[in-house]
Amino acid sequence: RHSSILSMPVVTALGSLVLLRGVLLVAPACFLLHRKDFCQHRVISHSYCEHMAVVKLVCEDTRVNAAYGIFVALALTVFDITVIVVSYTMILRAVLRLSSSDTQHKAFNTCVSHVCVILAFYVPVLFTSLTHRFGHSIPQHIHILVAHLYMVVPPTLNPIIYGVRTKQLKDKIVVLFQKGI
Repeated sequence: RHSSILSMPVVTALGSLVLLRGVLLVAPACFLLHRKDFCQHRVISHSYCEHMAVVKLVCEDTRVNAAYGIFVALALTVFDITVIVVSYTMILRAVLRLSSSDTQHKAFNTCVSHVCVILAFYVPVLFTSLTHRFGHSIPQHIHILVAHLYMVVPPTLNPIIYGVRTKQLKDKIVVLFQKGI
């Protein structure tokens, strides 16, 4: 039987902490918005509901909401990046202790794929968050386009990034391009 580094109670505890983090950071935004008066129209310009899109519908002063939104975005990003950097430092230390250079190479290739997926998620998240707060001169249709890209691009790139590493997929792509030429 395969032994795992993380036991089921540890995984459950980590999952509970992630859920708790989400609830504790999102709940104040809901309470801050609940106390506000909204303008006549209540249509969000996106296909999904996000905090700053709802804040733009408020007729009152929204500086506290905007400040809280940027705090949450930056706090989550800083926390997540810190955890990722610490994790990858530990992974790289373990990989560098491997005796086989072929095994090290395979491990580094896996890490590169992970970093690409991480960047495919965090770059659009930060861009979307920052343009809502500081990009007041950016046209509305650009905000909508970026928001949709943020929702579509990372999940689309994820299987591509991991799939490109497989030999079978590489071989099929080569055959596909050779037929096209």
